Amino acid sequence: MQYWLVKSEPNEYGWEDLQKKGEDIWDGIRNFQARNYLKSMKLGDPVLFYHSGKTKEIVGIAEVSEEAFPDPNDKEGKGWVAVKLKPKTSLSHPVNLEQIKADDVLNTMPLIKQSRLSVMPVEKVQFDLIVKSSS
Repeated sequence: MQYWLVKSEPNEYGWEDLQKKGEDIWDGIRNFQARNYLKSMKLGDPVLFYHSGKTKEIVGIAEVSEEAFPDPNDKEGKGWVAVKLKPKTSLSHPVNLEQIKADDVLNTMPLIKQSRLSVMPVEKVQFDLIVKSSS
């Protein structure tokens, strides 16, 4: 099992949108490294959902409900992929970027080092610490 983080501007597509749909396609990714991460996601992998923009915080936990398939919005056929995500639980207390930067375990996450990526891996110890910090 691997652990992941996806991020999105809440005014474009937020955690609440995923919750309302119950399951949705995570598509539109146009970065080669992020595409490779999407291809590595496996059914049931846990995914942290991060709101970028103004709030900058992890707000929920989803899971991969369908592994990589061709992105339906890839009209040029360039090999972009998508996955399906299903919401699992909202965090009782969102974990914000300042908390992540201040923690020696969390401040090595790709979220800090490669902040432009919208899909990235998370180490199990980091995932567990975020879940613990949110309760």
